[in-house]
Amino acid sequence: MYRRLSPHLRQSVAASSSTRCSPILSRALHTERPRGTAAGSPKQYGVLKGLAGSRAVRTQFRGCTPARTWVRETSTVGYNKTGYIDLEPGEGLLFFDNIFPLKTAVFDIRYLITRLDKVSFESRIRNTYIPPSLTSPDSPNNFKITAIIPRIKDGGAFVKYTSTSPAAVEAAVSQHLKDNAIKPWYSPFARVKAYAVQGKPWLEDLRIFPTTKIKVEFTGGDGALSQEQLYVLFRRYGKIVDIVPQPPASKDLPHYATVQYSTIRSATAARNCLHGFVAAGTQTATGKEVPLTLRILYERTMKAHWIRDWLFSHPRIVLPIVAAILAAVTVAIFDPVRTWFIEAKITRALNFTESSYWVMMKKYTVGQLPIGRKQETMNDLWAVWDERIESVNQLQAWLRETVETFIVVQGPRGSGKRDLVVDTVLKGRKNVLVIDCEPINEAHGDSATIAAAAAQVGYRPVFSWLNTISSLLDLAAQGTLGSSTGFSQTLEMQFNKILLNTGTALKRIALKDKGESEKDMGLSDDEYLSTHPEKRPVVVIDNFLHMEGNSIIYERLAGWAALLVSANVAHVIFLTNDTTFAKSLSKSLPDRVFRSILLGDAAPESAKRFVLKHINDELSGAGNEKALAELESSIQALGGRLTDLESLARRIKTGESPKKAVQEIIETSAAEILKLYFLEEAGYRKKRTWAPEQAWYLVKALAEQGEIPFNQVVIHDLFRLDEEPVQNLEQAEMIQIVVNNGRPYSVKPGRPVYQAAFQRLLEDRVLTAKMDLVSLKAIVKGEETVMEKAEKELEMLATLQKQPKGRVECLLERVAVAQAKVAEAEKKIAVLKKMLRTEY
Repeated sequence: MYRRLSPHLRQSVAASSSTRCSPILSRALHTERPRGTAAGSPKQYGVLKGLAGSRAVRTQFRGCTPARTWVRETSTVGYNKTGYIDLEPGEGLLFFDNIFPLKTAVFDIRYLITRLDKVSFESRIRNTYIPPSLTSPDSPNNFKITAIIPRIKDGGAFVKYTSTSPAAVEAAVSQHLKDNAIKPWYSPFARVKAYAVQGKPWLEDLRIFPTTKIKVEFTGGDGALSQEQLYVLFRRYGKIVDIVPQPPASKDLPHYATVQYSTIRSATAARNCLHGFVAAGTQTATGKEVPLTLRILYERTMKAHWIRDWLFSHPRIVLPIVAAILAAVTVAIFDPVRTWFIEAKITRALNFTESSYWVMMKKYTVGQLPIGRKQETMNDLWAVWDERIESVNQLQAWLRETVETFIVVQGPRGSGKRDLVVDTVLKGRKNVLVIDCEPINEAHGDSATIAAAAAQVGYRPVFSWLNTISSLLDLAAQGTLGSSTGFSQTLEMQFNKILLNTGTALKRIALKDKGESEKDMGLSDDEYLSTHPEKRPVVVIDNFLHMEGNSIIYERLAGWAALLVSANVAHVIFLTNDTTFAKSLSKSLPDRVFRSILLGDAAPESAKRFVLKHINDELSGAGNEKALAELESSIQALGGRLTDLESLARRIKTGESPKKAVQEIIETSAAEILKLYFLEEAGYRKKRTWAPEQAWYLVKALAEQGEIPFNQVVIHDLFRLDEEPVQNLEQAEMIQIVVNNGRPYSVKPGRPVYQAAFQRLLEDRVLTAKMDLVSLKAIVKGEETVMEKAEKELEMLATLQKQPKGRVECLLERVAVAQAKVAEAEKKIAVLKKMLRTEY
C-alpha cells in the first residue's frame, strides 16, 4: 500500500518519521480528496486513506491527530461529495449503531454534552467495539480497518475494512458486543450493535431526521417485494410494527412500501445497511427476472406543523380554551393589583395632599406668602341651615348602629344632599367611597361606561378598549362557527366584576383592625363586623335614579349594596332626587324597611343667612338698607334651593345688585324650561313622554296659583284622567308632586324659582298665543274624537228595533257639550291666529 503512493508523497512520509505529520498528509487526512489530485486518480486517494487508517502509519506519525479528523459537521463523503462511500475490491462495511445520540432536530443540545467526552469515538471503536481476536497478527481473517466514517445524524458510524472472510468478521463483532453488553455512557439502557452493510449507503446531509417509519422504494424493475420478503430483509434490525404495501389502485411510480419499526434505532440501522440493496425482482414477459434496487427514505410519522393545523382546524375547542386561559391569567395577575388600587382609593393612601407632613410643610412655606386668593367654601351647611342639624345627628347615629338596611337621603336636585352627607356627616371619617351614577349613565358605549365605572371606584388597570376588539373577534367567530366563543363580555358581566373587586376591598378594610384587641381574637369575620359597626367603611351612591338611563347599572348597584349591608361589610347611603326610589330598592331588600331622610328647600330666614354668610360685607354698612331690602325680596322669589342661592351669592359678589341677579336667574330658568319642555325633545335618551300642551297647562296654572290640587290637573280635558304625563313631568323635574297620607295631594313647581320663571314665560305674548293655540287644537281634537265615537254609536242604535232607554239622549247631550267646547275653542283659535299674523 505504501508503494502505491506517488514519489512526492512517499518522500513526505519518510521525512516525517522523526518529526511531525507532513503538511501534505495532514491535509489529506482532513479532506475526502487531496488538493492537486487528478480527477482520474481515485485509486491513489483510497490508498492514502487506507494508509492513514493503518496501525503502522498511526504509530509512526504520532504527531497527527486523526481521531478528531473523522468527526465532521457534515457526513457527506465520497468522490466530489456524492454521499457514497468508495469501496476498493476486497473492502467491506460494518455499521455500528448507538455511537452517538440520534439527531432529531437542527439544534439538538445533547451534542453539546457529548462534546465533553475526552475519548474519541474512533478510539472506542478500535479499542472497545472490535474484538482483540480480529486485530491480532494471528487472526486468520486478515482484518484491517481502512477508514472510519461517522454518521452523526443517524447516531452511528461506518467502519471500512479488508478481510478474507466478511461473514466471520460480522459474526465475531456482533458476538463480542453481545457478550460484553457494551453500552454508551449517555444511553445506559441500549447497547451498541453492529450490522454488515449489504447495500450502498447514501450519506446525505439534508434536513431529514430519523423516524420510526421508513419508505422503501423499488427501482430498476416493474414489480415490488411482498410483505414476507420485506419482513425477511428488515426483521433482523429490530421489532417491526407494521408493513404497509402500496395501495393496489395507486399508480405512483416507483412502487413502494412502508415499514414501521418500534424504535428509531432499528429504522436507522435498516436504512444505512439496506439502502441500495439489490434484491431479486419479478419476471418479465420474456421470462427474464429483473432485479429491484431498494431506495430507503425516512417517512415522517408526524405531519409538519400539525399542532398549528390542529389549532386552526378546531376553533370550537381552541377559542373557548384560549378565552378561559386569558380570563384565568387576568384574574391571577391583574385582580390583586386592581383590588389594591381600590383599597388605596377608599383609604386615600395615594392622596399625598392629605398627609399631615404635606399640610405642615405647605403651612410653613407657601402658606406664609401673601399670594393667591384663598378659596371660600360654599358648602358649610352646618352653620347655615339650623333646621338640618337634626338630620345630621340622625345620620351619624345610624352609622353607629348595626342595621342591615339602606340609608336613603331624598330631595330635589340642588337641595344639598351631597353637601349634607359627604361634606358634613362624613367629614373627617376614614374609609369613605363615593360612587356617582351620573358620569356612568352619561357615558356613550359599553367601553366608556366601564371606564367611567372603574374611575369611580379606582379600579385599574382597566382595558376597556379590549372589549371592542373582543366583540369583533367574537362576532367573526360566531359568523364562522355559528356560536359564541366567549371572548367578549357583556356590560353587565364587566360591571359585576368591578363591583366584586370593590366588595373584596371593602371587606379587607373592614377587617383590617381585627385582632388588635384580645376579646376579638376568637370572633369570626361576621361576628366582628356585627359588633363593630364603626369599623365598617361607608359607601355613598350619589345621583341614584337621577335620570332614565341604563337600568342595569341601577339594578346591579342596588343588588351589590344589598349584599354589603346584609353581610355587615359596609354602610350604604343612597342620595337620590327620585320620589319612587323605594320601588327600585325594594327589589334588592324586599323584607327591610329603609331609613330615609327627606330634604326640602331651606326656610326663608335660613336662606337669607346662607346668602349673607357668603357675601360677607358686600351689603353691610349704613347705606345698604335698600340693598338688604332687595335681597329679602330676591330670596323670596328664589326660594330655598341651594343651587339658586349659591348663584345669587356669586352674582352679588361680582358687583351685581340683588334685583338684577334675581332677574338674570329667572331669565336663565325660563330659557331652560322653554328648551327642555317645549321646543326640543327631552334630553333623556328617549322621546318626550308628555305633550307640550299638557306642560303648558301646568305652567299657566302654577304661575297664577303657585300650587294646584293634583286631581284638578288629572281631570282637565288635556289629561283626561291620565296620570302618567304628570309623573313624567315630575321625573323631568319641571314639577313636584306633594304626597299626603300616601297619595298625591298637590302639584308645585320643580324648583321655587320656576314659579317666577313660569310668570316670565306668560309675559311673552307670542309664546303664550302659540302655546294656547296648540292647547286649543288639542282640545278640539279630543272633543271631535268624543263626538265621532258618539255618532258611531248613534248609527248603530238606529239599526236596532228598540233603543236602550235614555242612551240616545245621553249621546246627543254628549255631542252637544263637545260641540259647544269645539265652537268656543274655534272662536279663540281665530283670535289667536289673527294676533300671530301681526305680532312676532
